[in-house]
Amino acid sequence: MQVTETLVEGLKRELKVIIPQGELGKRFDSRLDEVKDQVQLKGFRKGKVPLAHLKKLYGRSLMAEVLEQTLNETSQKAVTERKERPATRPDIQLSEDKDEIERILTGQQDLAFTMKYEALPEIVITDLSALKLEQEVADVAPEAVEKALGELLDNGTTYDVQNDKAGADGDRLTIDFVGSINGVEFEGGKGEGVELVLGKSRFIPGFAEGLVGAKAGEARNVTAKFPEDYPEQSLAGKDAVFAVTVKEVAAPKRPEANDDFAKTLGVEGIEKLKELIKGRIASEYATVSRNKIKRHVLDALDKAHDFALPSSLVDGEFQGLWNQVTKGLEQQGKTFADEGRKEEEVRDEYRKIAERRVRLGLLVGEIGQKNSIDVSQDELRQALMEQARRYPGQEKFVYEYYQKNPQAIMELRAPIFEDKVIDHILSHAKPTEKKVSVEELMKPVEGDDVAHVLHGGHHHDHDHDHDHGHHHHDHGHHHHGHDHDHHHHDHDHSHDHGHDHGHGHDHDHKR
Repeated sequence: MQVTETLVEGLKRELKVIIPQGELGKRFDSRLDEVKDQVQLKGFRKGKVPLAHLKKLYGRSLMAEVLEQTLNETSQKAVTERKERPATRPDIQLSEDKDEIERILTGQQDLAFTMKYEALPEIVITDLSALKLEQEVADVAPEAVEKALGELLDNGTTYDVQNDKAGADGDRLTIDFVGSINGVEFEGGKGEGVELVLGKSRFIPGFAEGLVGAKAGEARNVTAKFPEDYPEQSLAGKDAVFAVTVKEVAAPKRPEANDDFAKTLGVEGIEKLKELIKGRIASEYATVSRNKIKRHVLDALDKAHDFALPSSLVDGEFQGLWNQVTKGLEQQGKTFADEGRKEEEVRDEYRKIAERRVRLGLLVGEIGQKNSIDVSQDELRQALMEQARRYPGQEKFVYEYYQKNPQAIMELRAPIFEDKVIDHILSHAKPTEKKVSVEELMKPVEGDDVAHVLHGGHHHDHDHDHDHGHHHHDHGHHHHGHDHDHHHHDHDHSHDHGHDHGHGHDHDHKR
């Protein structure tokens, strides 16, 4: 094998590889020798077919096999001998000249091909113990426990029907209603047997307020205005009149915070229940603290390293992000101008995010590889069981989905691997603990939120529920009298996705 470097530009490589016809001939003869004992032809005993006859019958197809195998092995060897790892699959180009291909297939000419790829950069990891990190922690205040207990008591509230009572704050009304705009009923504006709690209603502003003081059997016309940002644009900002009939009024009966209440939840007493609540809140704080220190670790790694990035990886990451952005705008029926942004500015912003993700992905992969960090089969099995538990009754389909999709297994593996690398970094960096208020702890870090760096390749899962072909639809009815939560989300720049690039790639052969 003869390898000639035809281009070295930054991380870009172009190699010309020549395999002499003599070497191809040896490989071909070896392959012919392997098959000769397996071939059975009419008129010949098994394994006794003359080689010349076999060549005539199978020569071309066997040589095609030999060429495929030779391309794989030699291209891999060419990279290995250079002590390089391709960032993506090398692009292998053969001659398109038919006569030349024929001569190669018949063993009359050397095999020559061009190989193009980007090499992964050489990464020198900084001294991890020198990273300056602070971990925010917060204590669980008694008030937080009491508030959470209060929510449990609210959830345990029962209602006594008191149809002679005028509906007041906290009472539950059961109603039928028909909504109209300018005297015309609108789609989704009708409901029967709908329950609402006065003072805690999710209906549009003015609707529940118009029912305060109503008794069972009473009919009222309630005027309410749809919010300007209401999702159904044909209703947004419009005044509607709802003809409401109150079917039932029920007064709340909130349980007492005592041992009897705790026992209804399967806990032996109220003090034990408070302990459990405190533990749950502490666990929530610990999760937030972990996510924030993880973000600080990624920020510190990003800041401490500067190396050339393979443009193919950055382009791939950027394209994935950009598709999400444009799809999001399309679904909202908006343009960049509607958001008060210039497309070029937004592109630059996402290009920087893509670069950060690739850089962090390479760093986390390198630290993991250098320190022999890996994900065990037991850890993968545990993650798969957790995933299956999210789809009760459909566990079998979930397992089958993962068995058939190696990429999905990589998605399971990636966040586990990343967490183990983060733990390794923290064991060396030894962050100092910083006591903060709960408000401070819960304050999001500016810029990109914490998320998984690695996704087993070019995919972006972060906490995505995988669709295993079983859509879980909510078949409840949306009444347009209801006020839905409209959290306006800017495009999610948040996830520090990257790639685990520590592994070799297959090769694309272009003939």
